[in-house]
Amino acid sequence: MLISQVIGPRRSEIVSAPDPIPTPSQVVIDVLACGVCTSDRTPWREHGTPDAPVRLGHETVGRISAVGDPHGRWSVGEVVTGLGGDGFATKVTLDADSILRVPAGFAAEHVIGEPLADLEEALSRTSIRPGDRVAVVGLGFMGLGLVQLAAARLPGLLVAVDPNPAARARALALGAHEAHHPDELPAAFTSATGDREQRMDVVIEAAGATSALATSSSLVRPYGTVCIVGYHHTGDAPMDMELWYKGTTIVNGFSPSRPRTLRAMADGLAMIADGRFSYRPLITHTFALEDVDQAYELMETRPSDFVKGVVVFPEQD
Repeated sequence: MLISQVIGPRRSEIVSAPDPIPTPSQVVIDVLACGVCTSDRTPWREHGTPDAPVRLGHETVGRISAVGDPHGRWSVGEVVTGLGGDGFATKVTLDADSILRVPAGFAAEHVIGEPLADLEEALSRTSIRPGDRVAVVGLGFMGLGLVQLAAARLPGLLVAVDPNPAARARALALGAHEAHHPDELPAAFTSATGDREQRMDVVIEAAGATSALATSSSLVRPYGTVCIVGYHHTGDAPMDMELWYKGTTIVNGFSPSRPRTLRAMADGLAMIADGRFSYRPLITHTFALEDVDQAYELMETRPSDFVKGVVVFPEQD
């Protein structure tokens, strides 16, 4: 098998490794697609040496090529997605309890389970009801995915917020009713206006930036909900104490529970199957394994035509 590994800041190499052999609780997949995730950007930028390489990639889809338990529920040839690491490789070992079959008839890069599961699991604890006023703050890949998932819950108003005009246009195409620059929000959305409250019932923060937390705080109504999905990995993320005075419910959008994430993944894959969610408008760039550094560089620069990159692999014999 071949595997890409980080051997220095912003530098990867492909090496040969023995084909994995599954234990009775594992399967091996021939990888068909692996998403390039923002959470891996820091180790790609800062870690890895030739003597201590770092292996990345955890958003995998692949065809089962070996099964540890021949009498279990998995068979060679099935296409699955799930939870696991070291996905920038031609073969990956996954726990048999952490994978799901994908809907038929879709390209592999359009049925990646892990990021969709994270989003759906977060929203499942946020309780968007039909008719609610909802805002999504931050319109990168995760935020645009949240726009789709929120739209499927039939809000009365769905507002998208981002400084990038291309991102705002995408959000409108994916179901948002309005899209605004965070510095140009309607005054009624951020303050009480007489007897008619126009702030949001639910605000979903998906930018991973302190400024987005402040915008979310200003948008939510008293006794509303703020769900923090953004990946705040650069230290303390201060919260506006006004949220306390508003009686705001704050939902941690991260789930540490694999069973919960897999249940959300099953729900998300069902949404793909029946057309309520699509990766097609979100995956804008695909790469070969040898171009994984280029994929991360594009994530760093974020040109206007970029949303999400995926490494794709040819079918193996």
